[in-house]
Amino acid sequence: MLWRYLQNLNKGRLILWCYFIWYMVVVVRYFDPSPRLWITSLGLSAIIGFALYLSATAGKTKTRLDRWTLFRLFLMPFCVSSFAALVKSKGFILIFSRDPRELFVALAFCVLLAGVTWLARRTNPLARDRVIT
Repeated sequence: MLWRYLQNLNKGRLILWCYFIWYMVVVVRYFDPSPRLWITSLGLSAIIGFALYLSATAGKTKTRLDRWTLFRLFLMPFCVSSFAALVKSKGFILIFSRDPRELFVALAFCVLLAGVTWLARRTNPLARDRVIT
């Protein structure tokens, strides 16, 4: 099932997975057990996620979002707000740590995911001729 998912993973979702990998490297490195940080992030996620949902579905045409798209609308604000709180006063430049080892770990995991995805696509005769889109 995972292999099939990787075979059909498009470029946009691969990039989203790399964002999540980057986020997880930061969470593991700078984890703060403070409930206030995580509850605030959940609250912001609910408020902003609902606004994003309204924005995505408020057009004249009735739009139905699949459950994973809906989940991402709420997950992204959670990740952004908790990321910002975790790296505050840690010397980051934008989203980048000053520690090259942290950058290397995040990039290595993204390259690994892209490589495994490429390999999975190569083993799928239907996807072999397609470029990751």
